Amino acid sequence: MIRVRGKQFLPEEDHTQMSMKTKAAILVTSFAVLLFVVVGSMGGVHASSNDGSYRQLQVYSEVLSRIRGEYVEEPNIPKVTDGALHGLLESLDSNSSYMTPEAYKSFKNHKAEGKAGIGAVVSKRFGYAAVVAVLPGSPAEKAGIEPTDIFEAIEGQSTRDMSLPEIRNLLSGAPGTTLNVQVVRARKAEPQKMSITRDTVSIPPVTDKMMDEPGIGYVKAEALTKGKAQEIAAKVKALEKSGAKKILLDLRNCAEGDENEGVAVANLFLNHGTITYLQGQKFPREAFNAEASKAITTLPMAVLVNRGTSGAAEIVAAAILENARGDVVGDKTFGDGSIQKTIDLPDGGALILSVAKYYSPSGKAIQDVAVTPNVVVADVPDDVAASDEDGGGTAPAEDQAKPKNTVDDQLNKAVEVLKSHAS
Repeated sequence: MIRVRGKQFLPEEDHTQMSMKTKAAILVTSFAVLLFVVVGSMGGVHASSNDGSYRQLQVYSEVLSRIRGEYVEEPNIPKVTDGALHGLLESLDSNSSYMTPEAYKSFKNHKAEGKAGIGAVVSKRFGYAAVVAVLPGSPAEKAGIEPTDIFEAIEGQSTRDMSLPEIRNLLSGAPGTTLNVQVVRARKAEPQKMSITRDTVSIPPVTDKMMDEPGIGYVKAEALTKGKAQEIAAKVKALEKSGAKKILLDLRNCAEGDENEGVAVANLFLNHGTITYLQGQKFPREAFNAEASKAITTLPMAVLVNRGTSGAAEIVAAAILENARGDVVGDKTFGDGSIQKTIDLPDGGALILSVAKYYSPSGKAIQDVAVTPNVVVADVPDDVAASDEDGGGTAPAEDQAKPKNTVDDQLNKAVEVLKSHAS
C-alpha cells in the first residue's frame, strides 16, 4: 500500500513555466523510479506479476494521471512521487527509508569526525523521530529531554519527511552549537520548543553494588557499546567475590550499542543454546550460539527492562528469557534490531533497506514484537503518577515543585522475584 504525504523539504520549482513535454518526462521518470523500487527489488517482472505488484503499479499510474489532470491546482509531481517513495519504504519498517538526491548528497558530505552529539538514542515511531533513551549526564538530559519524547521538528524541518540517517546527522554537530527541536510530549497540548547544546558525549561506565537484600548483586549498564561485556564480566566476578549469590542485571533505558556486544553479554550468563540469529529474504540465516568457554557464572539471575531497552539489550533479555536462564522483569521493550543496506538510485537518491532482522531463540523478530517480560511491571512516569494522585489533569503549581516519586516498583519486583529462587 502506498501512502502519499504532503510535506517535503525540496527546492520549490516554478511549474507554471513547464512545457507539457517536461511534465510528461517528469511523470515517466517518477513512474520509472517507483517501478525500479517495486519491481527491481523483487527480482523482476515475473515475481511482481505473481504477487499483484503489476496491478498496484497500474493503480499508481492511474492515480498520478488523475492528480496531473484533475487536481485543484498544478501539482508538483516530483514532490508527490518523493512522498510516495517515503511512504512506500517506511511502510516496510521504521529503519527503511528513501533519500532524495539532495538529502543523500548532504548525508554523504556530513563529516562525522570531531562531531559532538546530544546523548539521546533516536528511532522512528509514528513517522516521526522518537527518543528511545537518554544517557545520564548528556546534553539531552540537561535540556530536559525524556524517553518517549517525539521530535516533531528539528531546526524547523519536520522529521516525518526525513530518513533516520538524516535525523541522526542533524543531531550531531560541533561542540557548543545549539540544536533547536519541537518536542511532542504526552499530556501536553502543544509542541514545546527546546534547545540543546551539543557536546562530546561519554558512555557511562558499568556500575555495581550489593543490594540491601543479602546475597543479591546489582549490575547496571547504560549502553552496550564495544567493551561493555568485559566491564559487566568484571563487575559480576567482583560481586561474586563479595558474596553475591544472585545477579540482577539492569538494562533499563539501555538503547545505545552494538548487537555483537549484546551477544557477548548474553554469553556471559549462557553456557549453551541459541542467543539470537540473523535472517532475511536474501540473507542466509546466521546463528549466534552460546560458547561454554565464555560463560562466567551460573548464579540465578534476573534482567530488568523497560520501554527504553532497545537493540543489543533486547538480544540479551530475549536470550536469557527464552533459554530459561532467568526472569525478565519490567515493561515491554522498544523493539529494534535489523541490518540495513544503502542502494544508490540512478537519479542520485538512495534507498535504505532493511535486509535482515535479529530473531529471538524461539524465532520472534525482535524489531517486530520486541521483548515482553515474563514478570510485567509497567513503566509509570513520575508526572503520570502525580496527576493520578490529583485525580487527573495538570498538577497545581505548588505540587509541581514537590520531589518526584522515587519508589522503583520494577527494581523492587525484581528483587522479590530473585528472593523466591533458591541460591
